[in-house]
Amino acid sequence: MTLYRAAAIFNKYKTPFYYYDLNLLQQTIDEIKKYSTQYNYTVHYALKANANNKILSIIKNAGLGADCVSGNEVKKAVEMGFASDHIVFAGVGKSDDEINYALDNDISCFNCESIQEMEVINQLAVNKNKMATIALRINPNVNANTHKYITTGLEENKFGINTWQLDELLENYKGFKNLKIIGLHFHIGSQITDLSSFKSLCMKVNELQQYFIKNKISLPTINVGGGLGVDYHHPDTNSIANFKDYFDLFHQFLELQPNQQVHFELGRAIVAQCGNLISRVLYIKNGINTNFAILDAGMTELIRPALYQSYHKIENISKARDLTMKYDVVGPICESSDCFGKAVDMPLTERGDLIALRTTGAYGEVMASGYNLRDRVVAYYSDELFKN
Repeated sequence: MTLYRAAAIFNKYKTPFYYYDLNLLQQTIDEIKKYSTQYNYTVHYALKANANNKILSIIKNAGLGADCVSGNEVKKAVEMGFASDHIVFAGVGKSDDEINYALDNDISCFNCESIQEMEVINQLAVNKNKMATIALRINPNVNANTHKYITTGLEENKFGINTWQLDELLENYKGFKNLKIIGLHFHIGSQITDLSSFKSLCMKVNELQQYFIKNKISLPTINVGGGLGVDYHHPDTNSIANFKDYFDLFHQFLELQPNQQVHFELGRAIVAQCGNLISRVLYIKNGINTNFAILDAGMTELIRPALYQSYHKIENISKARDLTMKYDVVGPICESSDCFGKAVDMPLTERGDLIALRTTGAYGEVMASGYNLRDRVVAYYSDELFKN
């Protein structure tokens, strides 16, 4: 059901709220499984994109693993029933408590980002008489051609081990008796729509593989991260990312060793399009140069536009799309950055109209805050609102 047809039902509920189309989520997962299984690829879901219980349950039941970047995400994955051997723990700043919890739950792998982190994990594993399996997150110095705040694979970023540290790392590794390197891990950034960036990553992985072969280090797993982007401008016509070309590219350009497995960590591409933030117009302020549509949702419910000037399609779903005016669509938060879009074409908009902020399933609800002592808003789902 389109959001325009759903507006009459949405009107019955207090706004703002997150709305999730679970049919689209399932279709997206089905596409991922269809094309990833052709090459026996393993896909983990990045919990940082959306940790909503119902969303996680669907993803877990589909057989995807869990990619976590905090101890509480590891805990969430365990509580939601993800198998321990399908949970990986990444993140540049893992605390001792977080590492200990992951060790106690026998997770599959720590993605290590520094020599010092390897030393800490080894000592904590010694204390527990456990063997910790790790993958080395290596900084490939590949430009993801995306926003600077979500680029993670350059030497100027805080993430990963730089290639010039590898000799020192392997020398230290000889003394880490409770660590076992099982693979390499990479992640070059998020919202990547230029697939050539992933080709560049493959070339770098192939080069680094030779270094480890030369040093007689066996690597059962190559984790190429995630980062595949979605179409924020056309959420209806391109509601599912091009997973076929994405997986085909890695199959074409990644030179694997015998019996090596390839792992992916997809987040945004799985959940972004299934989510929408539904809001209501509180006030219209018409000025000489600017008309403002002031919503009851703000940066507390969707921070991405304020954080890194991201685009979300904004639609008045209460009105027919005929004669339009331009509005700056803003929220009620006491910050000038609380703006969702400037000069947005919408039908003549009035107090009480419903506004849909599209493609908010990733980094919407999960980044919500209580700033200005705002109430946390609820989520509704297609299988609940449209049972008939």
